Amino acid sequence: MTTNKRTASSLINDDIEAKKLKTEIDSTSLISTISKESIPSFVDDNITKKKICEYGEKCYRQKNPKHTAEYDHPSTSASTSAKDVNKRLTPVEKIEQSEPYRFFLSTVHGIQDNYNQTNAISLKEILSVEHGQLTRSAQFNYMFDIEFLLEQYPSEFRLKPLLIVHGDSRDDNHSLKTQCSPYPQIELCPARLDIPFGTHHTKMMFLLYETGLRIVIHTANLISQDWRQKTQGIWISPICPKTNDTRESKTNFKKDLLDYIEQYRTRQLQFWQKTINEHDFSSINVHIISSTPGRHTGANINKFGHLKLRQTLKNYLNLENNEQYYSAPIIGQFSSIGSLGPNANSWLTKEFLTSLKQLNTNSFDSPELKLIYPTVENVRTSFEGYIAGGSLPYNMQTAMKQTWLINYLHRWKADHRQRSRASPHIKTYLRVTNDQYKNLLWFLVTSANLSKAAWGVLEKNNTQLMIRSYEIGVLFIPKQFSQTIFPLFDSSSFPIPYDLPPVKYESTDKPWIVDMTYKNQPDSHGNMWDPHD
Repeated sequence: MTTNKRTASSLINDDIEAKKLKTEIDSTSLISTISKESIPSFVDDNITKKKICEYGEKCYRQKNPKHTAEYDHPSTSASTSAKDVNKRLTPVEKIEQSEPYRFFLSTVHGIQDNYNQTNAISLKEILSVEHGQLTRSAQFNYMFDIEFLLEQYPSEFRLKPLLIVHGDSRDDNHSLKTQCSPYPQIELCPARLDIPFGTHHTKMMFLLYETGLRIVIHTANLISQDWRQKTQGIWISPICPKTNDTRESKTNFKKDLLDYIEQYRTRQLQFWQKTINEHDFSSINVHIISSTPGRHTGANINKFGHLKLRQTLKNYLNLENNEQYYSAPIIGQFSSIGSLGPNANSWLTKEFLTSLKQLNTNSFDSPELKLIYPTVENVRTSFEGYIAGGSLPYNMQTAMKQTWLINYLHRWKADHRQRSRASPHIKTYLRVTNDQYKNLLWFLVTSANLSKAAWGVLEKNNTQLMIRSYEIGVLFIPKQFSQTIFPLFDSSSFPIPYDLPPVKYESTDKPWIVDMTYKNQPDSHGNMWDPHD
């Protein structure tokens, strides 16, 4: 079990340093020390060397940790019928069938294959040659395994120019340069982080084909474990054709994307700025909600962070004057929690909730706020076991200062997508009607966790929004899909990632905290978690 201990210890090294500095740090940075080399050997063994159980899903020993540590039970094993295999969709078919939302979860190893077909896609499928001839690409992210990333590209595309946009203050910058040194086609672009303890947390792809430009905005790091047995969110644009004019979408997607890219202030992105300008984005129907480091004032105060979300909801959420909308619950779901203040009204239910509850009316509603974050039991029983908690870096120092937060917390549960055991790294925010959660008012998938660093905090009598990190997401509003509301229970349902309504923590439930010891019960691989030994 020492492998677990080494990994957990490496995760909290940054936390220890943060205590010495006595300053706020976005808890997502705790995970920055994980690399391919630091993942325990037993995880690699489970990922690459498991045998397929001949009994498949019917195996009665699936609850036996020793058996599941050695054998996988996918529906795509030898017992799968030819009929089931024929149901599999090609990458192009998957995207076609995802219309109009084009929103996916990542495929998950170990669940029934049909749950990996509809509104689910893998990294290899995103980069498949079936989409056309790729000429070059750019990958924006927080964590990279370059060898893993190149393996996901088709062999004929691996020598195409690739720009890697990463944070410039990461401890492993040298490691990233070393990883890229054998590949002359790769160029590194460091993102400036002028405010301490911010991160380059954005997860986005630019894929330039001979036929046009595709934008992918998602929630996964570019490392193998993020794409195997976790729940991730992915939005994939159409391939936007080249144009002689500056065709824009009805959501101002092009303008907002260029505003975001401009904040990097680097020549290495000039090619992509020019390329974005040259392509027709009129087919895109989602809004960009992004964050960039800085103290945003004047005309720029509503361009980024939670104020951008507030302004967009106010401008575009055209709802009839119906009281049920005023009380419609708001749900936030995330994989990390920052320092939110000594009470709920410090930031969460005052400043942040004011943005989330914005309608296009002057209502003074007080909607219920429900927050979804994995319990210790969620992590223990996940496909990965306790190691999944390495991607949920909520630490004890922060948690002890905001014990009030547990009153808002709800379990991770995704039975209808068969992902209750696929630990969530996805981050989403949404609003549902309170008539048994039948309809959706809006939906946001983003890289932004629940933190001031990601969303921003108002300063100087609300005249300035201070943001530490780079983040990006896409917002779905019914009006842009020619709908008044998104249905959740019919043939055109929005593909919601988790079960509704959320299940509130019981008295025995505790939020996962990465630097706590868990030795009462073994996880799904028979292991314990001890970060201190």
